[in-house]
Amino acid sequence: MDPRQLEYFLAVVEHGGVNRAATALHVAQPSLSQSLRRLEKDIQAQLFHRVGRGLVLSSAGEALIGPARQVLRDIELAREAVSAVEHLQGGRIDIAALSDTSTDPLSVWVAQFRVKNPLVQLRVEERDRIGEIVDLVKGGACELGITVLPVHVNDLSHDFLVDQHFVVVFPPGTPTDLPDTVEVSSLDGVPFVMGERNTTSRDHVESMLRAGGVEPLVAVEVPQRGAVVPMVLSGAGAAILPQRVALEARQRGAVVRDLSPHVSWSIGAIHRSDRLTPAAAAFLDYTHQQLASWERAVVRRMAAGASRVDASAEVVAAIERRQRVLFDEIGPIYPAGPAER
Repeated sequence: MDPRQLEYFLAVVEHGGVNRAATALHVAQPSLSQSLRRLEKDIQAQLFHRVGRGLVLSSAGEALIGPARQVLRDIELAREAVSAVEHLQGGRIDIAALSDTSTDPLSVWVAQFRVKNPLVQLRVEERDRIGEIVDLVKGGACELGITVLPVHVNDLSHDFLVDQHFVVVFPPGTPTDLPDTVEVSSLDGVPFVMGERNTTSRDHVESMLRAGGVEPLVAVEVPQRGAVVPMVLSGAGAAILPQRVALEARQRGAVVRDLSPHVSWSIGAIHRSDRLTPAAAAFLDYTHQQLASWERAVVRRMAAGASRVDASAEVVAAIERRQRVLFDEIGPIYPAGPAER
């Protein structure tokens, strides 16, 4: 049984005969008759009684009308859903994210994409280890995985997105005459606030400090990464954080400096090698565009003499100003202005 057979069957019912149905459908009468015979063979029931040169519905035919119409409606709904996704008028993206990347930078990417494509739904699942991200993507639970690269899995595709920079964040009141770039070796004996053990970012930071000859002095260990910045702002210790998170702390009075040797890691997307859905492909394309624009803006300011931290802070401020203007014109939640609501 296929949808065309059901369509022909309903046409015969609605037009009261094979000839009139064939004319309405612009098909040859023998082809339509042959399709009906195949349908009867498939369902092993006679759909019409042949009375003279006409057709009368059998009880089996009467019973098939409702289900046939529902099947064709479901197919049409499926076509509409696919069309909507193809034009980004709908769809859903399931993303598995390393916990250390979900707040920064993924949260920004997701928000920017959703403002641009408000009818696309996104779901983010967090995991602490790269292997868990790989499992979610390989198993099909998530279409994309945002993680630290490289990931050595042969049957997954890798898409580099950005090098995430790490900086050191000191509490408010720290002398601001520190150099723009702090030597890692000078952090020996500095108390640190760190996230919980056995996570990718904690391992990365500790190995970086040890490579610089510094044994980390962990003054406070917190399981919730969101508690690190409030701890630093309250004077519990310093922290080594992704640059964008650090810039938010700087707006609240923290002192932020780059590190030497430079500290970063590569973040990218992994996905199964088969074709991405249009929504997921659009998400990656848009994220690439935004990141390229960001990097160009930072490089321009650094060429003018700004440190990477200062240049990045200026770019963030410029983006937020443009965003406020945009949201004043068209709010992302309530598009109409207050006077129109």
